[in-house]
Amino acid sequence: MWELTSMRTPVDIEHGLLTVLFSVVAVHALRQDLRGVVGREGVDHLLHSAMAAAMAVMPWSPGRSLSGWTTTLFFAAAALWFPLTAFGRGPARGIAAIADQLPSAVGMAAMAWMLCPSYGPDAVVTAVLTSYLLACGLWLLTRPMPSLRSGADRVHGVTSTDPYGQTRHGAMAWGTALMLLMHH
Repeated sequence: MWELTSMRTPVDIEHGLLTVLFSVVAVHALRQDLRGVVGREGVDHLLHSAMAAAMAVMPWSPGRSLSGWTTTLFFAAAALWFPLTAFGRGPARGIAAIADQLPSAVGMAAMAWMLCPSYGPDAVVTAVLTSYLLACGLWLLTRPMPSLRSGADRVHGVTSTDPYGQTRHGAMAWGTALMLLMHH
């Protein structure tokens, strides 16, 4: 029987599970991009893949090997990408267009926060990001479940057009929230 000899503590198992989660998300986002998605959506998938790949190695990195101003600025710019490009994603819906992109923007902002060289004792920022990501993850993961949608949603036929994408985003939100709380 195969044995997990390198995983000796519950923290190692948690790190391993997070690595698997983020690796699957990175591959799925990259696969979506390679399927011919171009333009803003293609950039979205590449940014999600880059973030998930960085998150996959983060639990195992000694010290803060991913930290630094370059990576912090990259993910801060990625956080701005989503709301700034929201208006070109369909009908001009204003605030609703930005709200649709907010989960991705907050996830990228959380990544920038974790990689920031001065990241540390500000519990308020960490608590706000973590709370939002947990709530967002719950919403995204339960949204495609018909029995959990409100009666109004069922009557109006509100369903997810991309349930795999919603699951990917929900899992990523929860994994990112967990990583915000971990000391790595």
